Amino acid sequence: MENIRKLITEADGYQLHLIAPEQGYHGLIESSVITIRGPAEAAVDAVHAILKDLVHKSVNETPELKQYPALRVEVTHAASDSLERMREESKKATLKLVDMECSYLTVDFFRKLPQDVEKGGNPSHSIFDRYNDSYLRRIGITVLADVNMAKRSFLDHFYTDLGKLETKQLSSLLNEDPAIMERRSALTKRLELYRSAQAEIDSVAWAK
Repeated sequence: MENIRKLITEADGYQLHLIAPEQGYHGLIESSVITIRGPAEAAVDAVHAILKDLVHKSVNETPELKQYPALRVEVTHAASDSLERMREESKKATLKLVDMECSYLTVDFFRKLPQDVEKGGNPSHSIFDRYNDSYLRRIGITVLADVNMAKRSFLDHFYTDLGKLETKQLSSLLNEDPAIMERRSALTKRLELYRSAQAEIDSVAWAK
């Protein structure tokens, strides 16, 4: 607190006719906002890990993909590559936003600060906790919008690569699991035996 008091007391104002330590305020805010870079990158990594886990669960719980192991592997690889590409793009965009917030502090920041606090949060909490809640809500809305947008183009690269494959390569992706093929063959033979037996029973019944 003493360091903050000293910084604000010794700071000069931008406008000579005003006695206000704008540079002190800006210095404090910039030094605080810049510390978000690490947590911002960690947040992107956390979202990436959650989405990667969801991809694996979705692939494992899709019965149609269990029937085609080669296709399941390709879909998993394509989804992982897409997530990795999106993570790198998201990190760059996130850090750019942090840098923009650090370098572009205007009077609107101070005007909106109390308004943001009043919009939500528990009134019994401190002003810092209430502002933090408001800020986290904005981050959540942004992340949700990005995830929804990514969902629409998630496997675009995979679909493009599929279109470039030859017929033989496409056929290899649709090779069924040998165990499933064997089971289906056994069930087909059993069904044929049932039908044959039913036909014999019907013929005996008609003969009587």
